[in-house]
Amino acid sequence: MKPAERARLIARYEEGPTVLEASLAGLSQEELDFRHGPEEWTPREIVHHTADSEMTSAVRLRKLVAEEDTVIQAYDEAEFARRLYYDRRPIGPSLAAIRAARDSTASILHQLDEAQWARRGTHAESGAYGVELWLEIYAAHCHDHADQVRRARVALRRA
Repeated sequence: MKPAERARLIARYEEGPTVLEASLAGLSQEELDFRHGPEEWTPREIVHHTADSEMTSAVRLRKLVAEEDTVIQAYDEAEFARRLYYDRRPIGPSLAAIRAARDSTASILHQLDEAQWARRGTHAESGAYGVELWLEIYAAHCHDHADQVRRARVALRRA
């Protein structure tokens, strides 16, 4: 990956919390719990999933950069949602966790040299997993979930 593409993805990564927060603006507590399909998450659940994923991803990047031949563990998103009360917790602390994980991790991304960008490990489920792939995935993560919230809002207006 060329430095200009990395810079674009880092900027996208850094704007993620703001994009997600904007997608939630003005939702009432009841609207946060609107489920627009049996397999869909509510906006509240999306926020908590995003927070857990972002905190996990922050550790994943650190392991890729700091450990040799690291193994990146997977986790069961559905079990996290069920066991960690995604359906009833307030979203404020999770939004703060997303922003903190992103801010802290972005400060690392800005420091990486070419050798660090080339570092790789193994993801327990998907195999080869490197720093650049990590950036591609997480630069889109908050944006993808903001889109999910926006789709829920559209469905809510139609309900």
